Amino acid sequence: MKRIDLNCDMGESFGAWTMGMDGEVIRHVTSANIACGFHAGDPRVMYKTVKLAKDNGVGVGAHPGYPDLVGFGRRNLDCTPDEVRDYVAYQVGAVKAFCAIHGVKLQHVKPHGSLYNMSVGNESMIRAIVEAIAGVDKDVIYLALGGAQAPLVTRIANEAGIRVAFEAFPDRAYTPEGTLAPRSLAGAVIKDPKTAAERALRMAKEGRIVAVDGSVLTMRIDTICVHGDNPSAVELVRTIRSSIEAEGISVVPMGSFIK
Repeated sequence: MKRIDLNCDMGESFGAWTMGMDGEVIRHVTSANIACGFHAGDPRVMYKTVKLAKDNGVGVGAHPGYPDLVGFGRRNLDCTPDEVRDYVAYQVGAVKAFCAIHGVKLQHVKPHGSLYNMSVGNESMIRAIVEAIAGVDKDVIYLALGGAQAPLVTRIANEAGIRVAFEAFPDRAYTPEGTLAPRSLAGAVIKDPKTAAERALRMAKEGRIVAVDGSVLTMRIDTICVHGDNPSAVELVRTIRSSIEAEGISVVPMGSFIK
């Protein structure tokens, strides 16, 4: 049976401020990318979100970003590879500690925001991220954007002895080059659940994505990222999962099938 993972960014509340619909969305995903305190989240939020994932049988992932609370990790910072390595290692270690408290295994690491976007195709940044992951736990999966950079990421991950998984976004528009369209572009975020579900199903069945110019991109897709921070998030995730499972595709945590 074909398998696919559904991942979602979670634990992005901070102090008295609540973000996302974690409690509702978690019932429909299989992996959670948990903010580590640099772009969002705090120790109490991390503790609660790891427990929420455990209680729902969802794989736990660290979601490290730049030290940029004000900009929510979406501003480009001029950091050296060594700084990137240390930022990632620090944050992965934080989530791994809460995993130990709750008796669960850290499944994956997925960079957030600008750290994620700036690393796409950037060999020195990819190496820094991989070095951090491998240094903390070689059994953790590196989750990266699929597409043209996949061979580069795979080679670097293989050299470090860690596994890698590739993702796609049904609720984000793609450029013809296979990168995410800037959020400033009209239509960059797809909010219609039916459209997103149709895109997700094509990703899961065929490994294909339609770019903004109508061209069709083919890539390895192990997991589909859905966002839980908009009013239609719950309906969106529920619709995506039900449409995939209706086609006989098993929706399971990536750790159960990524080799």
